[in-house]
Amino acid sequence: MTRTAGPTTPRERYRAQVRTEIKEHAWQQIATAGASALSLNAIARQMGMSGPALYRYFANRDDLITELIRDAYRSFADTARAAADAGADLAALARTLRDWALADPHRYLLIYGTPVPGYHAPDDITEIAAEIMAVLLDASAAVPSDGTPTPLDTHLADHRQWAGEHPAPPAAMRRALAFWTRLHGVLSLELAGHFGGMGIDPAQLFAAEVDGLLVG
Repeated sequence: MTRTAGPTTPRERYRAQVRTEIKEHAWQQIATAGASALSLNAIARQMGMSGPALYRYFANRDDLITELIRDAYRSFADTARAAADAGADLAALARTLRDWALADPHRYLLIYGTPVPGYHAPDDITEIAAEIMAVLLDASAAVPSDGTPTPLDTHLADHRQWAGEHPAPPAAMRRALAFWTRLHGVLSLELAGHFGGMGIDPAQLFAAEVDGLLVG
């Protein structure tokens, strides 16, 4: 995994500082009105800049959204990897996922919620997402399996593209995929407030889903 060196000259440091401030204002806008309403001109006014001046830091709205998505994915990938390196099993990774999402719901919903109309993420975003999946595949492969293949196992054995070069067997791939879809489903509903009027404790529901994944 290659990381870009930080700014070294005063001009580079100033540019990085302004870009960080722009992103902070962008997150505030997203929290208030959603990513589809993101406006660089509005951010420029908040910062006391002209529109053309701000466009020297981000070429357009999609450029800014890409940076926000990249930052969010990078944060999540680093959090998952740190947990795995500390010995987290699949259940602990699930709790890490939920804690990360609850700490900043708008960041989570930007990358896993409703797509921004007209926006298409660049290829490097997919590469960061693959890092997260690799962590889940590692943890899933460590969970004992009864060895009985399922129809989905057979399908996954023939369609491994989403798992990249990871050597996980089909049963581990199935568990990782179930983890990814079911837990994101619970989290997305929780963060969107859909459990509010149902009298359901989302933390208990999430925990039950994790338990089901470990024995299923």
